Amino acid sequence: MTQKIRVAVLYGGKSGEHEVSLQSAASVIRHLDRGRFDMIPVSIDKTGLWQLNDLKALEQTAGKALPIQRDAPEVRLASQPDGRGALLPVNGEGGIRDIDVIFPVMHGPLCEDGATQGLLDLADVAYVGSGVLASAVSMDKDIAKRLAAHAALPIAPYVAVTRRDYKRDAQGCVAAARAKLTLPVFVKPCNMGSSVGVHKVKTWDALEAALDDAFRYDLKILIEQGIDAREVEVAVLEDEPLFVSIASEINPDPRHEFYSYEAKYLDKDGASVDLPARIDDAAMARVRALAAQAFTVLECNGLARVDFFLDRKSGEFYFNEINTLPGFTSISMYPKMMEASGVPYGQLLSRLIDLALERHRQRHSLVRDFAG
Repeated sequence: MTQKIRVAVLYGGKSGEHEVSLQSAASVIRHLDRGRFDMIPVSIDKTGLWQLNDLKALEQTAGKALPIQRDAPEVRLASQPDGRGALLPVNGEGGIRDIDVIFPVMHGPLCEDGATQGLLDLADVAYVGSGVLASAVSMDKDIAKRLAAHAALPIAPYVAVTRRDYKRDAQGCVAAARAKLTLPVFVKPCNMGSSVGVHKVKTWDALEAALDDAFRYDLKILIEQGIDAREVEVAVLEDEPLFVSIASEINPDPRHEFYSYEAKYLDKDGASVDLPARIDDAAMARVRALAAQAFTVLECNGLARVDFFLDRKSGEFYFNEINTLPGFTSISMYPKMMEASGVPYGQLLSRLIDLALERHRQRHSLVRDFAG
């Protein structure tokens, strides 16, 4: 009998998107193939504590979100010579748990920005998703847009403002935005997702208050040109060649002026989805090609959801952002788009784990020393 692959589902994290991660993890746990995988739930609480949770106990209590058990033993991650990882008890509670691959189901800073990926690389453990470079540059919306523009991907006008510059000269930062952009504008933290800290600004007098709030979440803020646009998303799965889903379109309820955190996660009627998007064949081909280009340009691995604006007037697509660890909740668009394109949820998770193991085998085979 073939031994099952031991998958550590890593969830939670020190991030403003901690609660979203709990929902994503619950969905992943439900859909992983029990015939192929043994699941090991590992949580990171808001203080950064790693804990080994009991799967059976979680399954008895888990609903929409996967809880973190307060009394779960603390663990730390270690590497083994054969390329597998190990979870070691910190306080002598329980034994060592071997793991073959880590599935990080986390979002936001310190989770999908390269920090966790660097830790996993140091531990020499296989993990799902992009590595340090792609995770870091994709998470930083400013850097991602600079690289996209350099590769001739269309982007909308924007101004990046750091907290340091804003403290030195708030009026100068506002003046720079007014000189380049026209109302309305969107203010968003540079390294957050799930629309946390995002504001639609309709008057210049309201810009500073929006910036003050956004700076609660990040040290760099984007002020982006508001466009009368439709929101179109595409899911990409690493393969040979890349597997690119059909596009979907997000239609926020008129009660929400844009696809906000509330519309995404708190209001069950916050948005409707057209899957596939209501665009013609030429536009569908165009946006799928742009998504594949963005995935390649930013050197992503495994998976990514690429978001675009479709200008209602010009019909032009603008690259908005790329998510290297998109949501996996029951209503998340990445798995929905993949399923609509012929890749069911369970098969998608299995493919991502296989990709992670293959990438790790390739990295583990590299020569790490040189004797001359």
